[in-house]
Amino acid sequence: MKNVNVIDIKPNTNITDFFMIKATSIKVGSNGKEYQDVMLTDATGDLSAKKWDVDENNIEFLKSLKVGDLVKVRGSVTDWKGQTQLRINQIRLATEEDDLEMSDFVKSAPEKPIDMYEYIIGEINAMQDEDFKKLCLHLYEGNKEKLMYYPAAMSNHHAEYGGLLYHIKRMMMSANRLCEVYTNLSRDLLVAGVAIHDIEKLNEILSDKNGISPGYSFKGQMLGHIVQGITLVNDLCKELGISEEKAVLLEHMILSHHYEPEFGSPKKPLFPEAEMLHYLDIVDARMFDMEEGLKGVSDGEFGDRVWPLDNRRLYKRTF
Repeated sequence: MKNVNVIDIKPNTNITDFFMIKATSIKVGSNGKEYQDVMLTDATGDLSAKKWDVDENNIEFLKSLKVGDLVKVRGSVTDWKGQTQLRINQIRLATEEDDLEMSDFVKSAPEKPIDMYEYIIGEINAMQDEDFKKLCLHLYEGNKEKLMYYPAAMSNHHAEYGGLLYHIKRMMMSANRLCEVYTNLSRDLLVAGVAIHDIEKLNEILSDKNGISPGYSFKGQMLGHIVQGITLVNDLCKELGISEEKAVLLEHMILSHHYEPEFGSPKKPLFPEAEMLHYLDIVDARMFDMEEGLKGVSDGEFGDRVWPLDNRRLYKRTF
């Protein structure tokens, strides 16, 4: 379990805690001796660190450490030229027994990925339409490992560890409520649309297992998740024996959910569930951006401009 956040670490203290490695290298000091120069990080910030006692007994281990590794370190915190720095006395890799949460180390969705995944699977299993159910289960069970960490974007809304699941889960929650209000909607078709509309972001976006994306895949750059998603669903519906009408409706939901051509949708929604999918998507994205834009803003104050929200400066209410 992690004990101290980087943001709270002060000079002239001793710490024993877990961090993620953000950068590491073996260098040679002015005295001719090797040392490890490492940047440690957690969800609150970065901490510069040095391990001076590098010798033949630990050199291979230290060289084996890589970006993204979770490590436990023990050392003393100093002030070096006005900056906080950690002098590492001991360092080891974290193990499963250390019971760590990735949310302590990287920007993460506020819920555990496995809990969000199980909620979504539960909503899929509640479908009455067996075609939609088998299609969605095929996609989610087949991609479970990647879904546990994948972001929903490289930047902007839900660009975080577990962000794709968080986006889909909240949209499903909203879909269920709105189906109670707008009783003409097919709950199964709408939930299926929510489940599949962004599923090819798993192949559009590149991501490491910490939910950090360096960019887009070749197909992602050339085609994008809308075209990729339509191709995937078309092929799967044929494979699973799903009717042409159902396949085309699902493909249209993927095609139209961005609504405008400049955002990637060449057609606007042509049936109620497709229309509702668009608004579920945009509402969740906007609410996420507003939550992010108000983090760190004092009550009764305006925050910085938020680019995804047309450069608006958001106000944080006092109650």
